[in-house]
Amino acid sequence: MTRRLSLSTLGPGLLIAATGVGAGDLITASLAGSEVGVIVAWAAVAGALLKWTLNEGIARWQMATGTPLLEGWILRLHPIVQWAFLVYFLLWSFVVGGALVNACGVAGASLLPIGDPNTSKIVWGIAHSFLAIVIVLRGGFKWFEGAMGLCVGVMVLGVIVTAGMLAMSPAPVPATVPASMGFSRWALAVLGGVGGTVTLLSYGYWIADRKRSGTSGLVECRIDLGVGYTMTALFGVSMIVIGSRITISGRGAGVALDIARQIETLLGPIGHWIFLLGFWGAVFSSVLGVWQSAPYLFADFVALRRAPTSRRPALGEVDNRRAYRWYLVALGSISLVWLWAPVRTIQLIYATVGAAFLPLLAVTLLIMNNRRKWVGDLRNGWAVNALLVATLLVFSYLGIAGIAE
Repeated sequence: MTRRLSLSTLGPGLLIAATGVGAGDLITASLAGSEVGVIVAWAAVAGALLKWTLNEGIARWQMATGTPLLEGWILRLHPIVQWAFLVYFLLWSFVVGGALVNACGVAGASLLPIGDPNTSKIVWGIAHSFLAIVIVLRGGFKWFEGAMGLCVGVMVLGVIVTAGMLAMSPAPVPATVPASMGFSRWALAVLGGVGGTVTLLSYGYWIADRKRSGTSGLVECRIDLGVGYTMTALFGVSMIVIGSRITISGRGAGVALDIARQIETLLGPIGHWIFLLGFWGAVFSSVLGVWQSAPYLFADFVALRRAPTSRRPALGEVDNRRAYRWYLVALGSISLVWLWAPVRTIQLIYATVGAAFLPLLAVTLLIMNNRRKWVGDLRNGWAVNALLVATLLVFSYLGIAGIAE
């Protein structure tokens, strides 16, 4: 029987939502809303549904086998899969880290400028990166959960409230006519970015201490993830609505401040500051989530390569290993070079690189979760398989189209 759900039970799903929402995704969604209108809002909802499907598959594997999906890749599939993932993961870490510190720099520069906008973005990007390192490295999971909870509260207040106030505003919606090439590009950016990419694998580590297993554990995970991805879709749509009500003319480090100033003309000073605080909460929660989870994946990969699964550390102990600490410091430091890149450029690169991972994940879930010998009675049903095939086709097409553009 499924245990009674509580805030603690829903925690991992909320962590997934807070990590997947924010950073460049909010900038990208607002730019998409401004350039092609609310017509692109479907991409936020569809992206959340498809990401729920992928995360449900990750949870299904772990509920059936008691091991995270990464371990299944290493022990069950051809070695080319694990090495291809490692190469991609290193590239993804560098790109996504750059997108995240850029977004935090934009948020900090908008709230408290230090010098010119670009210098302010660089200073605040560096500060947020090192603050996240301290919280994750020194405070452990308790500090991490507390900081994420604070950020989620600020996100809800800022982004969703702002979107609701703008939706009720009598101001006219700017007319936007989506060009085919522009629409395809921004649909990829929103659909590929909303809800996270490689960070989906973190869910297995975050539920490790919840003692979930079997069918009842999978039901809990579905509800948990459903709450998280409903929030994800709501945030994505909210930012598209915000973007559709204004015309974004800012570039680079000034984009968030440009949005806030235009919101101020419609809602007054309170709207300006509510939005900026919500934007900050969203982007910093995403940095915290990636800074905590990406080193987990790397450290577990190293541990599985060095020792048989029976002798490797328990999932909750991976973050005590040297590989975890070194990867965290490297991620928070090397990614800072992207602070000198244009914001729009890094956001579109981030969305495209992230979307490239999703077809691989869908294919492996179709293979692994359909083998009764591996997952027993928890193997996929026809509905889950249909959604996974749709996920594979959609992200493959959008990834190729985006790269071609």
